[in-house]
Amino acid sequence: MPRDFIKMHGLGNDFVIIDGRADSFLPDKEFCLAVADRHRGVGYDQLIVLGKPQDPAADLYMHLYNSDGSTTGACGNGTRCVSHLLFDETGKTRGVIQTSAGLLNVWQEEGSRIVSVDFGPPNLSWKEIPLAKEMDTLNVLMGMDDVPPACCVNVGNPHALFFVPDVAAVPLADLGPVLEHHALFPERCNIEFAQVLDRAHIRMRVWERGAGITESCGSGASATLVAAVRRGLTDRKATIHLDGGDLMIEWREADDHVILSGPTALSFTGTLTF
Repeated sequence: MPRDFIKMHGLGNDFVIIDGRADSFLPDKEFCLAVADRHRGVGYDQLIVLGKPQDPAADLYMHLYNSDGSTTGACGNGTRCVSHLLFDETGKTRGVIQTSAGLLNVWQEEGSRIVSVDFGPPNLSWKEIPLAKEMDTLNVLMGMDDVPPACCVNVGNPHALFFVPDVAAVPLADLGPVLEHHALFPERCNIEFAQVLDRAHIRMRVWERGAGITESCGSGASATLVAAVRRGLTDRKATIHLDGGDLMIEWREADDHVILSGPTALSFTGTLTF
């Protein structure tokens, strides 16, 4: 049956969003792959299907699918785009979105399209990343000569951060898939290479698990700041400069929560007929 969709992006990190609340629609892998095809479908980094919340505290449930058809538990920029739609629908500036990773508090600055997501406290233990064996997540040795030790963080999904002198020189298309599927990551992993510019600015490039190179990644930017603070490289609030633009991240000392803020944009709407 035909399915209406909305195409949105957060700094070039793009999403196809389908409202499945009326009929509890959930896509199969074949559907995900067909829509993800940028030549024959629509194309996206993640497909988002809105559902009815299971928790009464939430406004809606967000089902997340990568462009390879796999599922994921968190997506910062996708959450911000869905929040944009939620605020338009309800007329409110605050809300709660449920994902398989838990409840996310979201809000929008008055009179702007700057939307923020509270990821809660990051998970830093090796079991929570998860890693295949017990290791110090601050310095994870990959056994590869061409990458430094990783700092691993989970903010609803797993991330491995590699701090380098020059991110532009990193062969991300080559290293990304190798590191994503490294034996240390039983659930695969999002891969970020980061260059600290000063204590308030970081340049970062990302290879997303199940999607490949993307222009921006909200959870990746959040994990980048957490890793930088853990290494003593930055303060607890910084701007992350990505290929698609800038995201503002704060790791609050008062409650240990990680806050992601940035713009959202509507690209177009349409109807899927397959």
